[in-house]
Amino acid sequence: MEGPPADGDCSFGPWQISSRRSPILKSNEAESLEKELGIPLPEMLFGDTNLTIHNKEHDFKIVFCAKDALKLVDNEKDLMKVAVAEAWQESRKDCEYIKNVIRPFDWTYTTAYKGTIVNDTNVTEKMTEERIDVEKLKKKERIHFYTDLILFEDELGDNGISKMNVKMRVMPLSFFVLLRFFLRVDDVLIRIYDTRIFHEAGTNYILREYSAKEKKIKDLRNPLADENILVDDLDCIHEEFAKIIFEPSVER
Repeated sequence: MEGPPADGDCSFGPWQISSRRSPILKSNEAESLEKELGIPLPEMLFGDTNLTIHNKEHDFKIVFCAKDALKLVDNEKDLMKVAVAEAWQESRKDCEYIKNVIRPFDWTYTTAYKGTIVNDTNVTEKMTEERIDVEKLKKKERIHFYTDLILFEDELGDNGISKMNVKMRVMPLSFFVLLRFFLRVDDVLIRIYDTRIFHEAGTNYILREYSAKEKKIKDLRNPLADENILVDDLDCIHEEFAKIIFEPSVER
């Protein structure tokens, strides 16, 4: 996905696409959201930033936003400490930040968020054997619209990084979305959760592929590599392939 990202609106057949970028959430808004979610918020939370893909013909939306992503963060257990206990404790034993954040929530902000479907009355979601045609995406096509939005980011007290961003590009005959959660806990682990969404003009469905990958840093060939290279070196721990079908509207 190359080229300068854009904000604003784009039409693609019956779809209306809206990309909105906002400043970091204000303190009073952050306090309210913290109470709602039950966890301290990431250092940089772009609360009003969102990507909305609206199918006007069937009147439903797919929205990508930080608030809904953070709703899926575990607010009761520190899963990172449990998952990599020995490495976690050894590499962080002298770190005041980690001592301070040992609270009953996942301080890495790991989230399996795949986007929010709004008004899905005429939508059917089912598992599928069909896959996104990667080779088709590799072909050079004119890009009518492209956006890259950061939803949230936290440097984990200089002990790594946790972030989520969403990218979208609209081509003449299709559109493609990549939602990515990226986590690096220094000297411990790298984790990448990807959601890919693809729709081709003339079809009545979208394909959504989700993968959860991770690996201990000591087992990586090049832990300092770019995340787009790292993702191929991680171990897949879970994946899902869904087909979201738009049913004809029911007349009343």
